[in-house]
Amino acid sequence: MDFDLTPVFQIGAVGFITAILHTVLKQAGKEDIAHWATLVGFIIVLYMVAHFIGDLFSEVKRVFLFN
Repeated sequence: MDFDLTPVFQIGAVGFITAILHTVLKQAGKEDIAHWATLVGFIIVLYMVAHFIGDLFSEVKRVFLFN
């Protein structure tokens, strides 16, 4: 059984880039844009997590229903 950590690193990378972008924009005095950038990063991560949960449910369905 193989466990893939790629999704964890992808989510971490999006969070890291979002945090850096937020800090840079806030230091530049663009707090409104910084908050929007953080919101966009959060939405991207939610989309990624929803996709991975959908894959998980498909795999569980495949295992237990023998399809």
